[in-house]
Amino acid sequence: MIYALWSRQAVAELILNRYGIKLAVRTMGLYLERWGFTPQKPMKKAYEQSPAAVKKWLDEDYPVIAACAKAEGAEIHWGDETGVRRDDVRGRSYAPQGQTPVIRVNNKRHGLSVFSTVTNKGQMRWQAFDGALSADILIDFLRRLVKDAGRKIYLILDNLGVHHCKPVKAWLAEHQADIEVFYLPSYSPELSPNEMANADLKQVGTKLAPARSKLQLVKATRQHLLSV
Repeated sequence: MIYALWSRQAVAELILNRYGIKLAVRTMGLYLERWGFTPQKPMKKAYEQSPAAVKKWLDEDYPVIAACAKAEGAEIHWGDETGVRRDDVRGRSYAPQGQTPVIRVNNKRHGLSVFSTVTNKGQMRWQAFDGALSADILIDFLRRLVKDAGRKIYLILDNLGVHHCKPVKAWLAEHQADIEVFYLPSYSPELSPNEMANADLKQVGTKLAPARSKLQLVKATRQHLLSV
Protein backbone atom coordinates (compact mmCIF):
# COMPACT_ATOMS: atom_id res chain seq x y z
CA MET A 1 0.00 0.00 0.00
CA ILE A 2 1.23 3.53 -0.82
CA TYR A 3 0.84 6.15 1.91
CA ALA A 4 0.89 9.91 1.47
CA LEU A 5 2.03 10.34 5.08
CA TRP A 6 4.36 8.29 7.25
CA SER A 7 1.89 7.49 10.01
CA ARG A 8 2.52 4.90 12.71
CA GLN A 9 0.41 2.43 10.71
CA ALA A 10 2.41 3.09 7.55
CA VAL A 11 5.77 2.55 9.28
CA ALA A 12 4.46 -0.61 10.98
CA GLU A 13 3.38 -2.00 7.62
CA LEU A 14 6.78 -1.19 6.12
CA ILE A 15 8.53 -3.08 8.93
CA LEU A 16 6.15 -6.01 8.46
CA ASN A 17 6.86 -6.16 4.71
CA ARG A 18 10.65 -5.73 5.07
CA TYR A 19 11.38 -7.79 8.17
CA GLY A 20 8.27 -9.85 8.91
CA ILE A 21 7.87 -8.24 12.34
CA LYS A 22 4.34 -7.20 13.32
CA LEU A 23 4.04 -4.26 15.70
CA ALA A 24 0.94 -2.69 17.23
CA VAL A 25 0.29 0.93 16.32
CA ARG A 26 0.87 2.09 19.89
CA THR A 27 4.13 0.13 20.09
CA MET A 28 5.20 1.62 16.77
CA GLY A 29 4.66 5.08 18.23
CA LEU A 30 6.93 4.27 21.18
CA TYR A 31 9.67 3.05 18.86
CA LEU A 32 9.40 6.15 16.67
CA GLU A 33 9.73 8.36 19.74
CA ARG A 34 12.85 6.48 20.86
CA TRP A 35 14.34 6.84 17.39
CA GLY A 36 13.92 10.61 17.49
CA PHE A 37 10.85 10.90 15.25
CA THR A 38 8.01 13.28 16.13
CA PRO A 39 4.60 13.86 14.45
CA GLN A 40 4.88 16.96 12.27
CA LYS A 41 2.72 18.86 9.83
CA PRO A 42 4.23 18.26 6.37
CA MET A 43 5.43 21.19 4.31
CA LYS A 44 3.51 21.52 1.06
CA LYS A 45 5.41 21.86 -2.22
CA ALA A 46 3.96 22.25 -5.70
CA TYR A 47 4.30 19.43 -8.21
CA GLU A 48 5.42 22.09 -10.70
CA GLN A 49 8.48 22.93 -8.59
CA SER A 50 11.81 21.93 -10.12
CA PRO A 51 14.12 20.38 -7.48
CA ALA A 52 17.08 21.01 -9.78
CA ALA A 53 16.23 24.71 -10.05
CA VAL A 54 15.83 24.97 -6.28
CA LYS A 55 19.18 23.25 -5.68
CA LYS A 56 20.90 25.54 -8.20
CA TRP A 57 19.39 28.62 -6.57
CA LEU A 58 20.50 27.52 -3.11
CA ASP A 59 23.97 26.30 -4.12
CA GLU A 60 24.86 28.87 -6.77
CA ASP A 61 22.50 31.82 -7.19
CA TYR A 62 21.92 32.85 -3.58
CA PRO A 63 25.60 32.64 -2.55
CA VAL A 64 26.38 35.06 -5.39
CA ILE A 65 23.60 37.41 -4.24
CA ALA A 66 24.91 37.29 -0.66
CA ALA A 67 28.50 37.90 -1.76
CA CYS A 68 27.55 40.86 -3.97
CA ALA A 69 25.41 42.35 -1.19
CA LYS A 70 28.34 42.11 1.20
CA ALA A 71 30.71 43.69 -1.32
CA GLU A 72 28.33 46.62 -1.92
CA GLY A 73 27.35 47.02 1.72
CA ALA A 74 23.76 46.24 0.71
CA GLU A 75 21.02 44.76 2.88
CA ILE A 76 19.13 41.65 1.75
CA HIS A 77 15.35 41.80 2.07
CA TRP A 78 12.89 38.96 1.40
CA GLY A 79 9.55 40.28 0.17
CA ASP A 80 6.12 38.65 0.08
CA GLU A 81 2.43 39.46 0.35
CA THR A 82 -0.36 37.79 2.30
CA GLY A 83 -3.97 38.38 3.31
CA VAL A 84 -6.06 38.09 6.47
CA ARG A 85 -9.84 37.92 6.92
CA ARG A 86 -11.88 39.20 9.82
CA ASP A 87 -13.81 35.90 10.08
CA ASP A 88 -10.67 33.76 10.06
CA VAL A 89 -10.35 32.05 13.45
CA ARG A 90 -7.84 29.21 13.66
CA GLY A 91 -7.21 26.50 16.17
CA ARG A 92 -9.36 24.11 18.16
CA SER A 93 -11.62 24.59 21.18
CA TYR A 94 -12.39 22.06 23.91
CA ALA A 95 -16.07 21.30 24.51
CA PRO A 96 -18.15 18.43 25.94
CA GLN A 97 -18.34 15.44 23.61
CA GLY A 98 -21.15 15.85 21.11
CA GLN A 99 -21.50 19.59 21.75
CA THR A 100 -19.69 21.38 18.94
CA PRO A 101 -18.60 24.89 20.01
CA VAL A 102 -19.95 27.83 18.03
CA ILE A 103 -18.11 31.02 17.12
CA ARG A 104 -20.25 33.94 16.00
CA VAL A 105 -18.85 35.64 12.92
CA ASN A 106 -20.06 38.39 10.63
CA ASN A 107 -21.74 37.40 7.39
CA LYS A 108 -19.70 39.97 5.45
CA ARG A 109 -16.14 38.84 4.83
CA HIS A 110 -13.83 41.81 4.89
CA GLY A 111 -10.17 41.20 4.25
CA LEU A 112 -6.88 43.01 4.45
CA SER A 113 -3.69 42.53 2.45
CA VAL A 114 -0.15 43.00 3.72
CA PHE A 115 3.09 43.34 1.78
CA SER A 116 6.24 43.02 3.85
CA THR A 117 9.96 42.43 3.73
CA VAL A 118 12.15 40.66 6.25
CA THR A 119 15.94 41.00 6.43
CA ASN A 120 18.41 38.27 7.35
CA LYS A 121 18.69 39.96 10.75
CA GLY A 122 14.95 39.78 11.34
CA GLN A 123 14.07 43.42 10.70
CA MET A 124 10.66 43.85 9.13
CA ARG A 125 9.00 46.48 6.94
CA TRP A 126 5.34 46.23 6.02
CA GLN A 127 2.38 47.99 4.45
CA ALA A 128 -1.31 47.08 4.78
CA PHE A 129 -3.80 47.80 2.01
CA ASP A 130 -7.15 46.76 0.57
CA GLY A 131 -7.50 44.42 -2.37
CA ALA A 132 -4.83 42.72 -4.42
CA LEU A 133 -1.26 43.97 -4.73
CA SER A 134 -0.96 46.35 -7.70
CA ALA A 135 2.00 47.94 -9.43
CA ASP A 136 1.23 51.32 -7.82
CA ILE A 137 1.09 49.84 -4.31
CA LEU A 138 4.30 47.88 -4.84
CA ILE A 139 6.16 50.89 -6.25
CA ASP A 140 4.98 53.04 -3.34
CA PHE A 141 6.26 50.42 -0.91
CA LEU A 142 9.61 50.15 -2.69
CA ARG A 143 9.98 53.93 -2.71
CA ARG A 144 9.47 54.07 1.05
CA LEU A 145 11.70 51.06 1.61
CA VAL A 146 14.59 52.67 -0.27
CA LYS A 147 14.09 55.98 1.53
CA ASP A 148 14.21 54.39 5.01
CA ALA A 149 17.02 51.91 4.34
CA GLY A 150 19.91 54.35 4.12
CA ARG A 151 21.85 51.93 1.92
CA LYS A 152 21.36 49.75 -1.14
CA ILE A 153 18.79 46.96 -0.97
CA TYR A 154 18.89 43.52 -2.54
CA LEU A 155 15.24 42.45 -2.64
CA ILE A 156 14.29 38.81 -3.23
CA LEU A 157 10.74 38.17 -4.48
CA ASP A 158 8.67 35.29 -5.78
CA ASN A 159 7.29 35.20 -9.30
CA LEU A 160 3.92 36.86 -8.79
CA GLY A 161 2.90 38.61 -12.00
CA VAL A 162 2.89 42.11 -10.52
CA HIS A 163 6.54 41.65 -9.48
CA HIS A 164 7.45 41.36 -13.17
CA CYS A 165 5.08 43.95 -14.66
CA LYS A 166 6.38 46.76 -16.87
CA PRO A 167 5.73 49.70 -14.48
CA VAL A 168 7.63 47.95 -11.67
CA LYS A 169 10.52 47.02 -13.95
CA ALA A 170 10.66 50.56 -15.29
CA TRP A 171 10.81 52.00 -11.76
CA LEU A 172 13.51 49.53 -10.76
CA ALA A 173 15.56 50.43 -13.83
CA GLU A 174 15.52 54.07 -12.74
CA HIS A 175 16.67 53.18 -9.20
CA GLN A 176 19.35 50.56 -9.83
CA ALA A 177 21.76 52.41 -7.56
CA ASP A 178 19.32 52.05 -4.65
CA ILE A 179 17.70 48.64 -5.14
CA GLU A 180 18.10 45.43 -7.14
CA VAL A 181 15.49 42.68 -7.33
CA PHE A 182 16.13 38.95 -7.60
CA TYR A 183 13.57 36.18 -8.02
CA LEU A 184 13.10 32.82 -6.37
CA PRO A 185 12.69 29.68 -8.47
CA SER A 186 9.12 29.12 -9.63
CA TYR A 187 6.71 27.54 -7.15
CA SER A 188 9.21 27.79 -4.27
CA PRO A 189 7.74 30.19 -1.67
CA GLU A 190 9.14 28.09 1.18
CA LEU A 191 12.64 29.38 0.35
CA SER A 192 11.67 32.82 1.68
CA PRO A 193 11.84 33.41 5.46
CA ASN A 194 8.98 35.87 4.96
CA GLU A 195 6.69 32.85 4.67
CA MET A 196 7.22 32.28 8.39
CA ALA A 197 6.25 35.88 9.12
CA ASN A 198 3.08 35.45 7.05
CA ALA A 199 2.20 32.19 8.81
CA ASP A 200 2.77 33.88 12.17
CA LEU A 201 0.47 36.75 11.23
CA LYS A 202 -2.32 34.39 10.19
CA GLN A 203 -1.93 32.12 13.20
CA VAL A 204 -1.35 34.65 15.96
CA GLY A 205 -3.16 37.65 14.53
CA THR A 206 -6.40 35.87 13.65
CA LYS A 207 -6.80 33.04 16.16
CA LEU A 208 -8.46 35.27 18.72
CA ALA A 209 -12.06 36.47 18.63
CA PRO A 210 -13.06 37.48 15.08
CA ALA A 211 -12.98 41.19 14.33
CA ARG A 212 -16.49 42.64 14.11
CA SER A 213 -15.51 45.41 11.70
CA LYS A 214 -12.90 46.25 9.11
CA LEU A 215 -11.42 48.80 11.52
CA GLN A 216 -10.94 46.14 14.21
CA LEU A 217 -9.21 43.90 11.67
CA VAL A 218 -6.85 46.71 10.69
CA LYS A 219 -6.07 47.50 14.34
CA ALA A 220 -5.46 43.85 15.23
CA THR A 221 -3.17 43.38 12.22
CA ARG A 222 -1.22 46.56 12.94
CA GLN A 223 -0.85 45.68 16.61
CA HIS A 224 0.60 42.26 15.82
CA LEU A 225 2.93 43.53 13.11
CA LEU A 226 4.21 46.27 15.41
CA SER A 227 4.85 43.70 18.14
CA VAL A 228 6.90 41.65 15.68
